Amino acid sequence: MASRSVPEFEYLRTASRSLLHSFELSRLNQAANIREEIATLIDQWVEQTAEARLARWMLDHHSSFHPEPSPAQRDPVLPHPATSILPENSREPHAGQPAPPRAVTPRPALLSRLSTKRIR
Repeated sequence: MASRSVPEFEYLRTASRSLLHSFELSRLNQAANIREEIATLIDQWVEQTAEARLARWMLDHHSSFHPEPSPAQRDPVLPHPATSILPENSREPHAGQPAPPRAVTPRPALLSRLSTKRIR
């Protein structure tokens, strides 16, 4: 913690009203800036803790996300090359038709958090 000099009581006692008013506003401004820094740090702390807890929960439940493959899944039986894997009545898309868009729309809340994160 940085040390700062505290004005002597005698100095403040003998100061003019305008100097005392200026001193008060200066200290209130410094206190507001510190409060803002603390709020930012608390937000970062909460976010980091939440992400760590999510990772811990996923570690604890990892097996439910990645179950062991069954023997049939481990050694699949491949179809005979003459057998078509497509149904008989399937139609290929017309060459002139574009495929539907596959873009994913990003969540606005995530984008705003990413753009406001400070790099240290």
